[in-house]
Amino acid sequence: MKNYTITVNGNVYDVTVEEGAGVASAPVAAPKAAPKTAAPAAPKAAPAAGAGAKKVEAGAAGKVFKIEKNVGDAVKKGDAVVIIEAMKMEIPVVAPEDGTVASIDCAVGDPVEAGKVLATLN
Repeated sequence: MKNYTITVNGNVYDVTVEEGAGVASAPVAAPKAAPKTAAPAAPKAAPAAGAGAKKVEAGAAGKVFKIEKNVGDAVKKGDAVVIIEAMKMEIPVVAPEDGTVASIDCAVGDPVEAGKVLATLN
């Protein structure tokens, strides 16, 4: 059996896939963190109000694997700010231009959708 975490339309599901003779079953549980995913949006909105003007956005859906930079760190265009894990691959989310990290708007383990703002720069 293999366990996967899948995000569909912002809802996170834990899925267990049982390997068999060419047949796979995938019992899907109720959303793993429906109330939890809705709650962090409000606290993260407050820091974003005072955050930088340049957005660092996820290019793919996945889960935050590692945060490479901290608030106040100087970054150059192309520097990795956050690492996303998707389908067993580590995908760097890079600074779109030179600047200073103004906010980190995610935490390790957070589910991420493509286009989500993960950090901002000044």
